Amino acid sequence: MTWDPAHLPDQTGRTLAVTGATAGIGYFAAEQLAAAGAHVVLVSRSATKLDRARTTLLQHVPSATVSTTVVDLASLASVREAADELSRLPRLDGIFLNGGVMSPRRGELTADGLPVAIGTHVVANVALVAGVLDRLASTATEHGSTGRIVHASTGFVRRFALAPDDALATPRLLIAAYVKAKTFTEIFAFELDRRLRAADVPVASVVSRPGVGVDANTPQRAGVRDATTPYRRNPYTPWAQGKDSAAWSAVRALTDPDATGGQYYAPTGALRGLPVRVEPLARTATPDAATARRVWDQLQQLAGVHLPV
Repeated sequence: MTWDPAHLPDQTGRTLAVTGATAGIGYFAAEQLAAAGAHVVLVSRSATKLDRARTTLLQHVPSATVSTTVVDLASLASVREAADELSRLPRLDGIFLNGGVMSPRRGELTADGLPVAIGTHVVANVALVAGVLDRLASTATEHGSTGRIVHASTGFVRRFALAPDDALATPRLLIAAYVKAKTFTEIFAFELDRRLRAADVPVASVVSRPGVGVDANTPQRAGVRDATTPYRRNPYTPWAQGKDSAAWSAVRALTDPDATGGQYYAPTGALRGLPVRVEPLARTATPDAATARRVWDQLQQLAGVHLPV
């Protein structure tokens, strides 16, 4: 279908949660979803930042319905509490797993002793999925729809082939640790979709990547992107998009009525562009069965959960 990010399919009645929603791609995804009529749940670590993001979103979308949930992705106890809160919502149609620590210190660990990159970008999301899956499925069954779980990846996974070995073995370079975490994210996302299909669960697992979104090209939003918020320089700025446009791929994955599980959405260009469906990598979408099972089992073990699919 022809896709216009400025005119999304009507989301009235749907409830969509976004993690990492107080800044960057997460905030703009939430704003766009709210403008399309969805009840949006902003999910992030700081209650103060959540309140500020909610206020700002309502200034730009006065008709929005917005609630907040606190979660610290570096604490599995916090993730379980947030999942319980989300599961008590009257309905939950989809979730965008966008959050994660972007600038960890070398050797930094989560509250559970996990390397921060794998802990916040992958293991926390496995635990969150386990906690909300029943609510997503029951909402879909009640409303004759399909729930959506959208996982955030990165184009670096295509550029750098890091082996999905032991999740706890952290590469020395921080960018390599991030790419490894997103490699695990993709393998888990596609394996989750295969298992959901096999179990006939009405929930789709979809992957998206944003391209490159930079602060310099991002619209001003009070307390989200303004003089009071940290500014990150990026050498790709002349060719990159703002973080509002970088949210488009995930927003399409959540709202396109034609999207199905196992698909991958990304910008048309390497760094920017309209969101389109692209072919996923074979090494993450269809790895050998032993690799998929090893990643699945290790992530469940680290998250302390058992997904019922």
